[in-house]
Amino acid sequence: MKINLNPDKKIYFASDQHFGVPDLKQSRIREEKFIRWLDLIKKDAQILFLMGDLFDFWHEWKYVVPKGYIRVLGKIAELKDSGIEIYFFVGNHDLWMKNYFEEELGIPVYFEKRYYEINDKKFLLAHGDGLGPGDKGYKRMKKVFTNPLAQWAFRWLHPDIAMSIANYMSQKNKLISGDEDKEFLGEDKEFLIQYSKEKLKTEDISYFVFGHRHLPLIFDLEKGAKYINLGDWIVYFTYGVYDGNSFEVKTFEG
Repeated sequence: MKINLNPDKKIYFASDQHFGVPDLKQSRIREEKFIRWLDLIKKDAQILFLMGDLFDFWHEWKYVVPKGYIRVLGKIAELKDSGIEIYFFVGNHDLWMKNYFEEELGIPVYFEKRYYEINDKKFLLAHGDGLGPGDKGYKRMKKVFTNPLAQWAFRWLHPDIAMSIANYMSQKNKLISGDEDKEFLGEDKEFLIQYSKEKLKTEDISYFVFGHRHLPLIFDLEKGAKYINLGDWIVYFTYGVYDGNSFEVKTFEG
């Protein structure tokens, strides 16, 4: 997809808000901070990429979606209605999305990585889960979660029961939650850096932009390319911004 960025506009990226944890009261504080950030970027944003795990758990039934998050969803709708393009990449906590965002908010939802050409630079965007070497346990679990039969069976649980089970697993199971060492593991052990380096062998990409890892980072690769992780809105409150010339990862003090 080709994007022409207007000279006075910017493209923003944010990932891993995990709204809903550790409880509704504390999540509301983080939600309000995120809303203040959305108000801030409204003045010069041309595009907003939401890079996954906006919610700590999300599932859509035919007529039901999880309650809550009304202020966040309302503010996102406001930005969309104002003319800002918004794209959503599902993460490992909200991969059960279906058509709610598209029908109610007019926001495309993507389940796989996508390529963009912004001005003269090529971007590869994805949430980041399941990419690169290793992480075999999660990759096996993801196959179960995305299996149509498993999704069909889960959908027939009463939402109260289904949400209770899912929220417990989302917070307690490390394969799902991604609760791992948030320190930089080194170039050879960071699976998304390894994935980016492998892609560079055959593809000309300037920026690899991911979430999932919860570790805000810009890492220089070969050929002038950069691996970027957007961090999170739990500990770091970081986001990415591209102005047509350079990419920065910034902290929102709010």
